[in-house]
Amino acid sequence: MRLARVVGTVVSTIKNESLEGRKILLLKHLNHLGQTTGSAFVALDAVGAGFGENVFYVRSKEAAFPWFPLETPTDATIVGIVDRIFYP
Repeated sequence: MRLARVVGTVVSTIKNESLEGRKILLLKHLNHLGQTTGSAFVALDAVGAGFGENVFYVRSKEAAFPWFPLETPTDATIVGIVDRIFYP
């Protein structure tokens, strides 16, 4: 799992039918200081995250697990909303 922040939403009127009703969000990675870094990327939302929230997500094969038994085409899925991050 990795940390990211929700920085936007994606609206798509034509998509794979297994994505119907799924919220698609734009994320940016968080660095060790809690700042966004790098390019934005797309992820499906499995937990109801919103703009500006810090989240943790999974990638690769595990990204499809929250949607089982459906075969949902996704490379990244948000699986949790972060309440706090404590840095040493």
